Amino acid sequence: MKEFNVIIEKGEDGWYVASVPEIQGCYTQGKTIQQVLERIKEAIEVCLESDGKNINPMKFVGIQRVEI
Repeated sequence: MKEFNVIIEKGEDGWYVASVPEIQGCYTQGKTIQQVLERIKEAIEVCLESDGKNINPMKFVGIQRVEI
């Protein structure tokens, strides 16, 4: 079993967008956090089926918001 970091953001339209930094192009959206989490699990499974050998999970360190 592998674990992946998932980033969830809320768009201006109110939808949640989830992405997986370790897997290029792996993202989805949903109306609720629960829905987006269910969908990102499905998206990860699809990505692993197509390119699983080239994906290595990273260790989460933290997130920092920077204002410029």
